[in-house]
Amino acid sequence: MCQSTIYLKKGDTEEEILRDAILVEPCPEGVRIQGLFDAPKIISARITGIDLLKNRIILEPQE
Repeated sequence: MCQSTIYLKKGDTEEEILRDAILVEPCPEGVRIQGLFDAPKIISARITGIDLLKNRIILEPQE
């Protein structure tokens, strides 16, 4: 399977917020994410990086 892990960047650290993400899409409120067995949720953030080789998606809080 090709799910990714989503991290929220806070300063110099990255906090894992969702493992096995199957949906990541920008929306007016931020980013809508959904895990394999989870309901969708909206994070007030923006996508700052995607590494498909390492299955990592980096978000940064919106200001």
